[in-house]
Amino acid sequence: MVAGLLLILCTGCEDFLDTENKTEKNTAGFPATLVEAKQMVTGIYNSLSLVNANPQKSFLFVSELASDDRLGGAGANDQLCQAVDFMMTSGMDMLDNFWTDRYAGIQRANLAIAVLGNCEEYDSEAQKNQFLGEAYFLRGFYYYELASLYENIPVLTEALAVPTPQSDPNDTWGQIIADLKQAIELMPAKKTAPGEAGHVDKYTAEAMIARAFLFYTGFYQKPDVTLPDGSKVTKADVIGWIDDCVNNSGYTLVGDFRNLWAYTNRLTVDEYTYTKGINGIDGKPLAYVENDQAVNPESMFAIKYSKFASWGTTIGYSNGYALFFGIRGAQDQAKTFPFGQGWGAGPVTPTIWNAWASAEPNDLRRAASICDIRAELDPVGYAKGGAGWADFEQETDYWAKKWTPVSSQKADGSGYWETFEQDMYDYTSQNFQLTNIHDLILIRFADVLLMQSELKEDAAGLNKVRARAGLPAIGYSLQALQNERRWELAFEGVRWNDIRRWHIAETELAKQEGVKIYRSGTTDVNTPHAGGYAARYKATNGGFFPIPESEIALSDGGLKQNAGWENTTPLYTAW
Repeated sequence: MVAGLLLILCTGCEDFLDTENKTEKNTAGFPATLVEAKQMVTGIYNSLSLVNANPQKSFLFVSELASDDRLGGAGANDQLCQAVDFMMTSGMDMLDNFWTDRYAGIQRANLAIAVLGNCEEYDSEAQKNQFLGEAYFLRGFYYYELASLYENIPVLTEALAVPTPQSDPNDTWGQIIADLKQAIELMPAKKTAPGEAGHVDKYTAEAMIARAFLFYTGFYQKPDVTLPDGSKVTKADVIGWIDDCVNNSGYTLVGDFRNLWAYTNRLTVDEYTYTKGINGIDGKPLAYVENDQAVNPESMFAIKYSKFASWGTTIGYSNGYALFFGIRGAQDQAKTFPFGQGWGAGPVTPTIWNAWASAEPNDLRRAASICDIRAELDPVGYAKGGAGWADFEQETDYWAKKWTPVSSQKADGSGYWETFEQDMYDYTSQNFQLTNIHDLILIRFADVLLMQSELKEDAAGLNKVRARAGLPAIGYSLQALQNERRWELAFEGVRWNDIRRWHIAETELAKQEGVKIYRSGTTDVNTPHAGGYAARYKATNGGFFPIPESEIALSDGGLKQNAGWENTTPLYTAW
């Protein structure tokens, strides 16, 4: 809530800035120590956890459900999930937490950028620049998500700033790219150390600037980006950064694609029929790359979690996305093993399953990424008879494996842990709503290789990704690149912005209409609402969602609602 948040921050700010206080921290003397500087940077990262407490209201969640590869799903009362899928509203404040939490993170970044130089205990200038670079990166990343979701947003770059009108999108994206460029120039050419896992580095900023540049120049059909100082970032600049990332970062592809996903964890891999007794492409037994808190060499930016999650302020310490994307059913864990259970958001559309089989029939990533429910789970007694099925919307027989909870068998044969983490990390009690704590990867090295191919229009990076999946090399074309990104990065939050920036969203989204689904276990078809997917995409100027109405009310005319969302229309109330 920008207006409300800034009102609180600005109250008495003149005294706050100008008065020396001997007992409380203020911007004149904070951060005084290295510990305080680290705390300040950690506070900016905390916005990731704040949003994770309400994942269903986040850009990442919208990116999955609004894309052409997933439907809304969940239960009959989970109208937000279905509304996002159809680009309708379940209420004009349906995404309110995300707006508030992201701007809180931005304000923390603004303050850090303003005062991190106060600290005199840095080990070196490089350490100070690393902290500053992280603050610029996170501000750019938070604005990237806000601009991708809402388009017309206020851009605040100073601590305790007075609320501003909505920025022109060109200026917003200029600020995003400027922040990421500043992060690249500040942070030393050093990969994040294992002990600092979760923090970003120069190479992460190089990857993120490529992602932002590709979206802005593609969606808005611009050749380059104009920064606030009038200078430009060109395609050649971004190629230079992405090449540096590929050649010098030290990030590498994991040996086998399946080892990226939690179902290959050491407690589950030998019990899951799909992975039992199988060696990977690299000739080694399948083994989850994050077993026992190991560091994933392919992960460049991830939300980290901990076993200290609890109800209340620390609920964001657990992976709420996994809970929402858990398979619905409320039945015996044996019937959904190895997949843990949750709220049932995001059933996979048959369109990606069928298109993938047609385009790349020998691609192991299809079965590694998508569970064919009837083939994989029926043999162990899976049935659409659990309590959760009584109100399961848009189920399709296909489920995404990557972000779902994963269970494991108890050593004494007495049943199943709801999540494998309960055993691997020795929880004292079971609670499937709090114990999903495997990383949620936001940028991984395979994405960097694919962006490098797209920017340079050659197949070198693309074919490295294909080789890891055991597939032959191919020549470069935009269609080949688009397919490869769809297969490799399926259900990782990037498809939505990809189809938007390639201007294929209307065509791809319409393919969801009429596909076979189940509603409460009964066969149905996915019926278009409010004129259909393409119509809603057009009406919303390319897939932008409503600014929370409460923010518009607080802004006293400073914020205007996005096109396609006027007067709470179209409101989704039920199927």
